[in-house]
Amino acid sequence: MAGTDTAAAASSPEARVRQMYGDLSDAERKLADVVLARHDALLGYTATELAQLAGTSKSTAARFFRRAGFSGFDEFRQQVRAHHTRQSPLARMAQVPRKDGLGRQLHAHLHQDAQRLTDWADALPVAQVQAALALLSRARKVWVVGYRHSQVTAGYAQALLAQVRSDVASLNDASGREAELLAGASDRDVVLAVDFRRRSTRLPTVLAAARSMGAQVLLLTDAPVSALALQARVVLRCGASDPDGLFDSYVCAISLINFLAAAFATQAKTGARARLQRIEQLHAVLDDLEPQV
Repeated sequence: MAGTDTAAAASSPEARVRQMYGDLSDAERKLADVVLARHDALLGYTATELAQLAGTSKSTAARFFRRAGFSGFDEFRQQVRAHHTRQSPLARMAQVPRKDGLGRQLHAHLHQDAQRLTDWADALPVAQVQAALALLSRARKVWVVGYRHSQVTAGYAQALLAQVRSDVASLNDASGREAELLAGASDRDVVLAVDFRRRSTRLPTVLAAARSMGAQVLLLTDAPVSALALQARVVLRCGASDPDGLFDSYVCAISLINFLAAAFATQAKTGARARLQRIEQLHAVLDDLEPQV
């Protein structure tokens, strides 16, 4: 692997692109944006097709892949295939080390999640959280979307935000009706997008459609750099990757969503309280909740 050191060889092809992103030329950066935005579908493209999508030349593409440490696009695609195979739960199942006893496994798992929260809290910029709250406060309507592993976090965000503000809608259940739903979007709307690996190729398309109607994007992601982040007004990063586990952990993302909804309710105190009161009144009419003991 020409020009590649041991550390680079161990990292994913996408990680190498992110690491060199700041040093790229404008033309190379356009290609990097396409690679990062479509990384889950890279195996279906040729180098020429990627260059066309980025609006760059084949010579720029060839230079780009050599700069990333590959002999050419073919080697890059081989590494992408190998890395994606290693990252599937099926492949990771064989890598998860066996520990003595279920109790020790549970203790280690909980300790890792607690440490993950601590490390992430120290690195999370408060200014970005404030910017996210400002977007949510000003929004006429909040659209929420997230696919595959991101869908649980997106659903949780919709459930909490819908309790403290009106006009919170999910794009996950559109079932091909995204055009009809987003036709009513405007520049006063915000799309809260959740983007964790293994990523759906559908999300960039849906966000592009929302942005074409003027909507701003609030992105919750585990990617240090991505083409989606470049399109977002505010980016909140929550590392989810767990190299020692079968599945990634979303404890940071869930905690952040919980905080955002609570902080929103505190800032919009009168409106949030009135909405919560109406919700409780309707629960009493519906008689759909068990009484708390």
